[in-house]
Amino acid sequence: MKKEAHPNYEETSISCACGNVATVRSTAKQMHVDVCSQCHPFFTGKRQQLVDRGGRIEQFNRRYKVEQQAPAAAADEAGASQ
Repeated sequence: MKKEAHPNYEETSISCACGNVATVRSTAKQMHVDVCSQCHPFFTGKRQQLVDRGGRIEQFNRRYKVEQQAPAAAADEAGASQ
């Protein structure tokens, strides 16, 4: 095995945005993460609220305010305009 061909494997501190710090061994000096096992909802048991936004058609109708009319009402409007 060649000397100095491999990086140094040393203790590393991983710090999370929540303030949690973990010490592991790695080739990197320091690591920063956004979520860890102390603050991630899966590990903490706090569930996120899922909002049902509806399907593609409902989203389109809401966005462009397209209203569906009953077939009888559409026929009445067509007959009144003639």
